[in-house]
Amino acid sequence: MENGIIQDFTTGSVTKKLMRFALPFMLSTLLQTAYSMVDMMVVGHYVRSAGLSAVSIAGQVTWMTTALCMGFTNAGQILVSQLLGAGKRQELEKTIGTLTATVLLCTALVMVLGLSLAKPILRVLSTPEESFRDATVYLLIVFAGTIFTFGYNLVSSIFRGLGDSKHPLLFVAIAAVVNLGLDLFTVAVLGWGVAGAAVATIFGQGVSLVCSLCYLRKVQDKLGFPIRLKLICLDKNVFRQLLKLGVPFALQNAAISISMLFVNRFINSYGLTASATFGTGTKIEQFSWIVINGVMVAGSTMIGQNMGAGKPERMKKCVTVCAVICAVTAVVCMFLFLCFPKQIYSIFTDDPDVLEMAPKFMLALSCSLPATCMMGPYQSFIEGIGNARLVLIIALLDGFVSRIAISLILAYGFHMGLMGWFFGYGMAAYVNTILSGIYYYSGMWKKRAALV
Repeated sequence: MENGIIQDFTTGSVTKKLMRFALPFMLSTLLQTAYSMVDMMVVGHYVRSAGLSAVSIAGQVTWMTTALCMGFTNAGQILVSQLLGAGKRQELEKTIGTLTATVLLCTALVMVLGLSLAKPILRVLSTPEESFRDATVYLLIVFAGTIFTFGYNLVSSIFRGLGDSKHPLLFVAIAAVVNLGLDLFTVAVLGWGVAGAAVATIFGQGVSLVCSLCYLRKVQDKLGFPIRLKLICLDKNVFRQLLKLGVPFALQNAAISISMLFVNRFINSYGLTASATFGTGTKIEQFSWIVINGVMVAGSTMIGQNMGAGKPERMKKCVTVCAVICAVTAVVCMFLFLCFPKQIYSIFTDDPDVLEMAPKFMLALSCSLPATCMMGPYQSFIEGIGNARLVLIIALLDGFVSRIAISLILAYGFHMGLMGWFFGYGMAAYVNTILSGIYYYSGMWKKRAALV
């Protein structure tokens, strides 16, 4: 099955194959993290706290909309991996074509709604007046370039499903380099402020998308079908599977995003310093996701292939290897966040008020890290076997019940104020991890059949 693009994970050493497959995803996530942090660093030093607040709030809004696309691209990745595991390569063409058509429909919907509702959304989020204008400009520019963001996620999901983790890394690297260069030029040289950061982000994604499409067309012979416009079509059976799997995934991401926006809204009400501290801290948190995301993406693909091939023992081995990697990540990140909070924050800003508040948020973040990191292996397992219903249930509990309820109880029930919101933001991960772990260790998943 292996031909340089398509990889077979149903045989060989699980540990070696998982590590080899996950490493490019980790590097890719590192670049994506650097990609978003460049905006924060440049804006933080040239536009100050108002710019940090604007970029962080607008970034959370765009992440919520990107969640819609990622729900379907993650679903497509799982279908592709299970098709390969089951040896049904002839089904790939219509699956990829239907996935593409679905993502294009999502692109049109998000672009129209985003451009129309940018200001009302920011008002609902209690965006500080000092950063409202910049946040609006950032949102409008990013929503105008939705096709580039969604297009990149689409092509990357296809490569991930095929078992290719190296080329998504290359395309992210291209976007990161372009973004860095344009950030410095538009913000530091031209003085465009937050608007310059948004332009750099969208332009970098656009270049990355063009490169990935060119490569996809170049390797079409290895895929076994031509890459052409006629490929884009809606097969009703595949579309039904995408909806069945993708809608819960999209709602999962959306539920978590909405709950985070809810928490952010109340944190914003504490003023510009609190808003900037929280926004910067959530970016710093992404360092831990470098490993977690790499493990989740690689693990779900490997588990998907072995689900299709009917090899449950290899699936369990994948979870064990992922768990060890994530546990080590939690220990390292907790040490760094607790011992060097101000030093880490100073990379993004020299605002004394933000630096003074930094240790408080980093303490709250560190307390949630064990659950956040251990969520990776169990989440990858549930996604890999295609249990979208459970994903949705856990996400709804995580987002609308746990995060909001815990934050409100700590902030008002225990009179912790801002610290209650800081702690509540991350503690919801324990609910997700515990429920996912119970499902995995109970063996209930053994009754499920492969999607394909």
